[in-house]
Amino acid sequence: MLTRIDHIGIACRDLDATVEFYRATYGFEVFHTEVNEEQGVREAMLKINETSDGGASYLQLLEPTREDSAVGKWLAKNGEGVHHIAFGTADVDGDAADIRGKGVRVLYDEPRHGTMGSRITFLHPKDCHGVLTELVTSAPVESPEH
Repeated sequence: MLTRIDHIGIACRDLDATVEFYRATYGFEVFHTEVNEEQGVREAMLKINETSDGGASYLQLLEPTREDSAVGKWLAKNGEGVHHIAFGTADVDGDAADIRGKGVRVLYDEPRHGTMGSRITFLHPKDCHGVLTELVTSAPVESPEH
């Protein structure tokens, strides 16, 4: 069962400048940063709020580390902006299987490594009214890492 909006992914060309915009404009601070080599991105998670299920909601800022990454290709075609929406779930495997059973294409056969040790998969945007959709099972969060 999907429990919350985990994050909204925003593609950007300059991660540092985009982080500064969200800090200066809205007061959002970086909760976590990492480079995900598999996905080809450098990312920053800006925590927005806590949620009733013990998780949190974030903005995920994504700067491609290579042009041939999914975010790099998307950015070249569409420019900066909202890339995807991610829903939190306690069981990414089970929810992905349920959604696949309803005729929605799940992009990974098995969930992959995501931000902060999470497990993720994506749903095809053509099956989700044009929205690239991510399912996320978060790893337990103990303290922020920078």
